[in-house]
Amino acid sequence: AVPGTRILATGGASHNKKILQVLSDVFNTPVYTIDTANSACLGSAYRAIHGLVAETNVSLADVVKLAPEPRLAVTPTAGAEEV
Repeated sequence: AVPGTRILATGGASHNKKILQVLSDVFNTPVYTIDTANSACLGSAYRAIHGLVAETNVSLADVVKLAPEPRLAVTPTAGAEEV
């Protein structure tokens, strides 16, 4: 995995630790979740806000600063990348 890479899981499957562990092992990167209702819509909402303020040269990183902090759910199983 590229250093700093992480997966952000949302939706119903994000509550299933076994599914998250498979994702983490397959992609050899940690998986995070957000404990927010309708979190799957957040990405498009932040992009829409970013589009609205585009003329002010505000970066997307600045737009999402107030986003809920993702919580680490699982990390890759040692040796999984070799499988």
